[in-house]
Amino acid sequence: MFKKRSLLLISALACLSFNATSAENWRAWNIHNDGHPNTAAMDKFSELVNEATGGEITLEVFHGGVLGSQPDALEQVRLGAIEVGNFNLGPIGPVVKEANLVSLPFIFKSVPHMFRVLEGEAGEAIGNAMSEAGLKPLAWVDAGARSFYSQKPINTPADVEGLKIRVMNNDLYTSMIAAMGGNPSPMAFSEVQQALKTGVVDGAENNFPSFKNVGHYEVTTHYSLSEHLIIPECICVNTSKFDALSADMQAAVRGAAEEAALFQRELWAVQSGEARKEVEAAGIVVNEIADKGPFQAAMVKVYDDYLAANPDMAKLVEMAQTTE
Repeated sequence: MFKKRSLLLISALACLSFNATSAENWRAWNIHNDGHPNTAAMDKFSELVNEATGGEITLEVFHGGVLGSQPDALEQVRLGAIEVGNFNLGPIGPVVKEANLVSLPFIFKSVPHMFRVLEGEAGEAIGNAMSEAGLKPLAWVDAGARSFYSQKPINTPADVEGLKIRVMNNDLYTSMIAAMGGNPSPMAFSEVQQALKTGVVDGAENNFPSFKNVGHYEVTTHYSLSEHLIIPECICVNTSKFDALSADMQAAVRGAAEEAALFQRELWAVQSGEARKEVEAAGIVVNEIADKGPFQAAMVKVYDDYLAANPDMAKLVEMAQTTE
């Protein structure tokens, strides 16, 4: 009897040991800080993953870019050194050309239009290409529309002429600023505050929550609603890590990401409006741009040059432009 009980105990301990060692402990990268909708959403994703997988996958989220810059983190997720990342699609464009679709100025009519494009055939093509590059998108999240901020109002492309404008590292953004006669200055997001303060750059472009949360409104005076770029962000996972999961675990992780993304979109809508009110109360002049036609006209050369260099992107561009 004792021998039988001992064997049962050993068997039970072996099962516990197997379950413990088979658990997946993932790390996630997020550039945003406390108070940002994406930070809350990534924490929500961590909770949902743990719940949906019964603890078989745990996710520790590192906020504020502490695991490296976005380009570094992108590469780490592609290699599997970090399992998950909340990335803006802008810097993914140089790695995955299909993702560059979202970086074409004025490609989307509105944020809802952007989501309709991503949830359709064009989004499927982008997702497949990203997956092949090691970055599988699980869900798309809102990053609003990006507009210019500087020490003066910008109402026409001529107002950009001669200004040094910080942009993310993507040739399409440098082409966009150059097409308006400005001087594009790619630099890390963490460097922008000091660059604006010291005059290394004259302006930058981003959405209201980012403009407010990192204090860029403290070193500028005007926010001009050009809304030239509507670039989504994604919750992405290393493709190999995801593909190694069982079908049930894949469904659980994807479902958790999709629920967290919907949570993020709701927070974004609220906080974007609040951020605008707060920066205006702090003295920022927000100027509406009545006619965006001149900006769009200035982008014709950007599109022509881009499609001449990337003719295989023409179909994807057409998909986006013809999506209702």
